[in-house]
Amino acid sequence: MSHFEVRHYDAAGRLGELTVPRRGVTVETPALLPVVNPHVQTVSPATLESEFGAEILITNSYVLHGSDDLREPALEQGLHDLLEFSGAIMTDSGSFQLAEYGDITVTTEEILQFQHDIGSDIGTPVDIPTPPDVEREQAEEELATTQERLELAETVDVGEMLVTAPVQGSTYPDLREAAAEHADGTSLDVFPLGAVVPLMNEYRYADLVDVVAACKRGLGENRPVHLFGAGHPMMFALAVALGCDLFDSAAYALYARDGRYLTVRGTEHLDDMEYFPCHCPVCAEYTPEALRGMTDRETEELLARHNLHVTYGEIRTIKQAIRDGDLLELVESRARAHPDMLDGYRTLLDHADQLEETDPVSKDTFFYLSTESARRPEVVRHHRRLDRFDLSGDVFVTEGSRSDEFDENWRIAAPFGPYPRELSETYPFTAEVPENLEPQAYEAAADGLARLVELNPDAAFTLGHDRWPASALDRVPDRVDVRNLAERRDENPSG
Repeated sequence: MSHFEVRHYDAAGRLGELTVPRRGVTVETPALLPVVNPHVQTVSPATLESEFGAEILITNSYVLHGSDDLREPALEQGLHDLLEFSGAIMTDSGSFQLAEYGDITVTTEEILQFQHDIGSDIGTPVDIPTPPDVEREQAEEELATTQERLELAETVDVGEMLVTAPVQGSTYPDLREAAAEHADGTSLDVFPLGAVVPLMNEYRYADLVDVVAACKRGLGENRPVHLFGAGHPMMFALAVALGCDLFDSAAYALYARDGRYLTVRGTEHLDDMEYFPCHCPVCAEYTPEALRGMTDRETEELLARHNLHVTYGEIRTIKQAIRDGDLLELVESRARAHPDMLDGYRTLLDHADQLEETDPVSKDTFFYLSTESARRPEVVRHHRRLDRFDLSGDVFVTEGSRSDEFDENWRIAAPFGPYPRELSETYPFTAEVPENLEPQAYEAAADGLARLVELNPDAAFTLGHDRWPASALDRVPDRVDVRNLAERRDENPSG
């Protein structure tokens, strides 16, 4: 039984609902899971719920299991009373500690049973987080161990508690896809993509995109995807556009402890700031100087609250972008804030075929913002659908007016390419484009024309273009008659 339902798509991003039966709640996705350290709570779970609207959080069951102070209270009271939180609670298993220290003292059966006994709503087995760039043999061996543990997790009776199926495979796309297919074939419920934190810490967003895209290829569309450790809001839009639904963040607290201030464009250091660029309650009430004059504890808490406001605000912004159909415009605006993010966005568009599978056929308006816009899923889809047309006779494909000397008249527009004139007022041909387009837009249009020509070998084509660049004209098939409309206007200005 699937506990996840998608309500709306944009690219591979989706608005969804994750039903958590043990708690009897439904979490709207994309969703943030603030990480709560059971020993050190920079912001209390009750505040996360009342001030920030948190519907779900995550804490570490392995820490509770090994705690002399909290193990018995957790078993006696249950997690929700212990943390004073009424929403859904997910628990990690100790895999992070395994990755950091090389060993832990519990088995998958023991930690899942413990998570059930303390009242966790979503539990996690002990997988092996294989870091990026290891030898393939290591990645394969550790993946095999993780898969054995997922199969073991299926046999543990945990009642209504959902159980995750972490997807590993290091930075090998084929292993990631195979791991996702294996996880998809289990009876488990939520699908975290593991061991990606090193990629994010090193700003390797292009590699991260390839890893996530590979995992998504192996998972069914009704599978909720959790990107483990993705705590910085600057990359949420990119990850959501790939199809990630859940994000756990300790960054709000860890960054605050170091005097760091989160924005959707990156990170600032409090010591370097004279003004706060944000309008959240913290930034509206205090100045950087005021925060620097407080005790370390007060400064840390206020910075953490600001970081949470920014993080939750970005999740809401993303949800509205999905609703409005302009998620990729948001991704691009975020990507322009950092060169490595831009690499990630460009790599995202390398997977445009994959994004197109769920991207809505019709939206409001396509905004052409840069050369990358020529590679968006809408362009890919239009080129694919040119096989629906069967043309014969003389066909005029032009940026200008129709001509009676031809049997058929089509329009052509960068970056989409050729299309029937009857579709001129339909999405995406109503696109907003700048007056001065880059060569890549015309090259994409030429590729569309080349496909139409290839699909209709019995038709004769003429292209009427208005000063296309040579790089685009080089892509036009040799059998197409090419007319430069601008030169003809210059020769006959009155006609």
